[in-house]
Amino acid sequence: MSVTDQDKIRCEEVIAHLLQYLDGEIDGEKRAEIDRHLEHCRGCYSRAEFERLLRRKVAALGDEPAPPALQRRLKALMEEF
Repeated sequence: MSVTDQDKIRCEEVIAHLLQYLDGEIDGEKRAEIDRHLEHCRGCYSRAEFERLLRRKVAALGDEPAPPALQRRLKALMEEF
């Protein structure tokens, strides 16, 4: 069975679901669609790889306190919301 253009997931949908995909929170069918898309779309694949690497770097920081300048920027951003 071949996949038609209508059946293919679009980049916008991949990006909208990317964080849930990386967290393993996507069901099997949607995950398979995203997997196929990432195999063929260099832009989305690069975005997914960036997010994966960023998550690894953040996780590797562990309990290290953020530098004061970063703490101030984060506090300012949170106060905006």
